[in-house]
Amino acid sequence: MKVLLINGSPKENGNTFMALNEVAGELNKEGIETEIISIGKKAVQGCIACGMCGRIGKCTFNDDLYYKVWRAVKDGIDGLVIGSPVYYGGPNGSLCALLDRVFYSLGRMLQYKPGASVVVCRRGGASAAFDRLNKYFTIMNMPVVSSQYWNMAYGQSPGQVAQDEEGMQTMRTIGRNMSWMIKRLNVVEDGHPQQEQPVWTNFIR
Repeated sequence: MKVLLINGSPKENGNTFMALNEVAGELNKEGIETEIISIGKKAVQGCIACGMCGRIGKCTFNDDLYYKVWRAVKDGIDGLVIGSPVYYGGPNGSLCALLDRVFYSLGRMLQYKPGASVVVCRRGGASAAFDRLNKYFTIMNMPVVSSQYWNMAYGQSPGQVAQDEEGMQTMRTIGRNMSWMIKRLNVVEDGHPQQEQPVWTNFIR
């Protein structure tokens, strides 16, 4: 069993990474392998709605960052954790640019895999950023992993998030809850719920 964690901060070893690492530590204790991929500091291409991924099975912009995530998902993961700092009350824009492409091109492979989002902020905006990230899961039939509190931690200076004792405990609870969910989903005998044929509508008549 394996969980992919995406660090949506340009600071590879900053507070968001520390929060994700706390989640990963609990998953490892439960015998689940983890991999953390950081988005880094380079500009990230956003989705242009070209539809090519539906024809070739991956995003037409095959940059290194996207390829790392694509490869991890194709190799097989059992859960996904997305972490982000809070920028103006929302997740990092570069992270969302990547996630738009990932979920549009790989969404079917992520269905029924437990997902959790983690947000780190100095003071405010955490709940709005948390809500924004959870929307990726709830449009793809992904069970959302909760914790003892909303999945957020506080810190500004590098390493400061470690001083948020409740936040770090929340991260550890995410790890344990995700492990619990993955192990039980993997022993379900009757498979996933049967899905209806999708109906596409809009409001232009």
